[in-house]
Amino acid sequence: MPPVSKKEEQDDLVMELTAESDKKNDENNGKKAALKKKKKGLGDDLMQDPDAMSEEDKDLKERLETCVATVINASNAADVTVPLRRKALDMIATELRSATSSMTSVPKPLKFLRPFYQDIKKLHALIVIPSSLDSSHNDILLLRAKLADVLSVLAMTMGKPQERESLKFKLSGMADYKILLEDRQLKEDVEEPSAYLGSWGHEFVRSLAGEIGQEYNARVLKGDVDPDDDAAFQDLLSMVDVIVPFHIKHNAEAEAVDLLIEVQRLKKLIDLDAIDETNYRRICLYLLKTADFMSDPDDLSEMLDTAMTIFRNQKKYYDALRVALRIGNGDDAIITQLFSDASGDLPLQKQMGLLLAKHRVCYGYELPDADDELLELAGNVHLSEQYLKVAQDLDVMDVKTPEDIYKSHLAETGGFSRRRDTGGAQVDSARANLASTFVNAFVNAGFCQDKLMTPDNEWLYKNKDHGMMSAAASLGMILLWNVEEGLTQIDKFLYSSEDYVKAGAALAVGILTCGVRNEADPALALLTEHVEGSVHIMKCAACTGLGIAYAGSAREDVMELLLPVLEQSSGGPTTTLEVALGGLALGMVYVGKCDEGVATSMVQRLMEASEEELNHSHAKYLCVGLGLLFLGKTEKAEAMLEVVRTVEHKISKYAAIVLETFAYAGSGNVLKVQEMLHECAEHLTEDADHQMAAVIGIGLVTMGEDVGAEMALRAFDHLLHYCELPIKRAVPLAIAVLHLSNPEFSVVDQLSRFTHDPDPEMAQNAILALGVVSAGTNNSRVAGLLRQLSEFYNKEAGHVFCVRIAQGLLHVGKGLITLNPVHSDRLLTIAPSLGAVLILLHSCLDLKSTILDKSHYLLYYLTCAMNPRMMITVDEDMKWKPITVRVGQAVETVGLAGKPKTITGFQTHTTPVLLGTKERAELGTEEFLSVGSVLEGIVILKENPDYEPDEGK
Repeated sequence: MPPVSKKEEQDDLVMELTAESDKKNDENNGKKAALKKKKKGLGDDLMQDPDAMSEEDKDLKERLETCVATVINASNAADVTVPLRRKALDMIATELRSATSSMTSVPKPLKFLRPFYQDIKKLHALIVIPSSLDSSHNDILLLRAKLADVLSVLAMTMGKPQERESLKFKLSGMADYKILLEDRQLKEDVEEPSAYLGSWGHEFVRSLAGEIGQEYNARVLKGDVDPDDDAAFQDLLSMVDVIVPFHIKHNAEAEAVDLLIEVQRLKKLIDLDAIDETNYRRICLYLLKTADFMSDPDDLSEMLDTAMTIFRNQKKYYDALRVALRIGNGDDAIITQLFSDASGDLPLQKQMGLLLAKHRVCYGYELPDADDELLELAGNVHLSEQYLKVAQDLDVMDVKTPEDIYKSHLAETGGFSRRRDTGGAQVDSARANLASTFVNAFVNAGFCQDKLMTPDNEWLYKNKDHGMMSAAASLGMILLWNVEEGLTQIDKFLYSSEDYVKAGAALAVGILTCGVRNEADPALALLTEHVEGSVHIMKCAACTGLGIAYAGSAREDVMELLLPVLEQSSGGPTTTLEVALGGLALGMVYVGKCDEGVATSMVQRLMEASEEELNHSHAKYLCVGLGLLFLGKTEKAEAMLEVVRTVEHKISKYAAIVLETFAYAGSGNVLKVQEMLHECAEHLTEDADHQMAAVIGIGLVTMGEDVGAEMALRAFDHLLHYCELPIKRAVPLAIAVLHLSNPEFSVVDQLSRFTHDPDPEMAQNAILALGVVSAGTNNSRVAGLLRQLSEFYNKEAGHVFCVRIAQGLLHVGKGLITLNPVHSDRLLTIAPSLGAVLILLHSCLDLKSTILDKSHYLLYYLTCAMNPRMMITVDEDMKWKPITVRVGQAVETVGLAGKPKTITGFQTHTTPVLLGTKERAELGTEEFLSVGSVLEGIVILKENPDYEPDEGK
């Protein structure tokens, strides 16, 4: 910190300008000379010119100089006794303490004492106390201790950087005080360290905290002490124990947490009495947001554990459950314990159950005294009922046909006819009908009615082979979440004479029960025989159905059913397809669970596969399945990564990158992003699948954090300029990962340019990426772009199919559904939801062999990513309770002082309302309080006991 304040610099500047003016106008030589003297430099500031100081400042300066002269006693005068010197020192200390309260300028005493800093330092060094201390030395020891205190404050601005003089003097003073405190005669005259540390002002405490962190690291780097050994750092930790409560009491929670992180003693936070209901939320918010920047997994785990413990100590079990899900180590015992802790509060337990349902946690529910209603809420049993009620309230129950989405009549502009009279045959082409099947399924998802499939079977037979299968399976999506009614409608198709229709019905059962827990387990009961059967298409459909129905459940009975499919020995392309889809389904069932048995089986199958099998277009799904097992689990995938690299085939590179990028999904790990960019540096035009996976991986790794996402977009620009075609094709897909159901203007603009790329695969990927980015938003701009594209590419069957799928995604659930996997105020990511989107994006790397060929039914994996984006308020009995809420753009409030606004640009609505990806809601009335801290999904309200209605109303 420079010795001269900004105010004085400004004064100098004003006087310099005056001098320039005086050169022309004023002939007063004395004034000119004085001003020239001022211009010599900032060192000759106002304090050197007594005439420029006020009387008050002069008095202060003289008083301090007298005190310093008394303390130093350069002439060794006999009448200057130690008590007198101490009294003079106390006067200096009092001036410093009273002056450090200023926040706008350098305190005057600090400036006036600057010339004497070195002299006082020398005095401190000269005071030597003999080892055998007696009472006669106590006075001089107390003088040295107080001298160290003053020097510590002066060193804050006058000490040399990196020498940590302020801390050294403070430690010296504390050592002296410790000796004095042990002498009982003087105990009452000496303050405890905790009493005087904060009295020097907040800025001094902050400066000291910074030096403590530096000193701790310096000692650890020397390598002669154990970082976990408190005894080796006792001097520093004794100060930490004072500084942390001081910071927390003075609303500097972030600095308190930073200091504890620096000295690796975060657990001290848990036992602090200073944490109470007024500040715990700010502390925990800072811990949770800082955790994302922790490179070491142990540090990350410790921060989340600390936040969870603080929430539990404050009896905020809903928030503790959110953090437990964020930790996500699959420990059901923690969830059980939290439910037990909340056992006296049924509405709170219900809200916690709803959070488990939203997060797709298929938890064992070994809850003490758990009632059926709680289990039903946690199993999403009433999701369909609530969803349809919202649709009714928002007046979107009318059935939509594919033509309502295509709006072909708008595509024809005057004088530019596309000659529809010649396209009569095209309207009923198998591919066009297949596209309409998917659009119909997406748009009417969960509405239990449509105009193609539910009225009669006519539409089914307008498709052929795999098209019939997808058409039958679309019933599952139309009846989504409505298990009872859905099974009744699908059942008749399970006994069809056509294998493709039966296969579609089997897949429909899986889609229907996605994310809903049912005691009868219909999917497992109905699909078991088909998985174990010998009909190829039935096996493929049943495996996919199980993968969708039990995504994220980690059910052992499902694993035992799918493992034999995965472990089949080679028997041609059909068997390879079954193996790949079985592996993919297993990956979804065990998504993010790091199950060693399943992972070993998958890697074993990859290693045993023949060259021909690994060359199969669908072999990649086995790699994706393996990656899904470790989704978001960072270093837990390292061992499996080493094994995958030993596979002697080009697919091993692809598998390794998929595994690594999936494992670090949402982590924001900069080193992994650099590795992926390094992979893209090689110029390949063939066998570049691993590079395409690396590009998607960059988006996947940075998706959890705004700054990283912005940097990734810049990196994609470089890839588009300098890299080969395969890498460019993957860029739209990577952009889609970063903006799921979030059609920002600039992103839509960029993807729109890619849709007209001369390379057909690039254009198709961009079209599908547009669909994913705008999914469930009904964005009119994207709708217009897609209509233009359907007209532009009307002769290209593949392109038109992609446009239709994108249009279906844009209007998915008539705008009531989102594909974004992030929820609970952007704290949690739904693993099955993210996994489902990744399956689609990795299918896009080879559209010709997958979605544009016969594996289009894999699009139904997107069911796992579909979540209603509604917010409903209900009372404690789960009955609707419409109230006013404010909905606006979420604002980051971490580390901000006071009570900052959490949303901006809000509008007031009455519930139910729909929330966008970056929107947040808050209650618009004080009459009710929400049971949970996050207003998303179904929100349970309770009456505010302190509410007083306005008498005027």
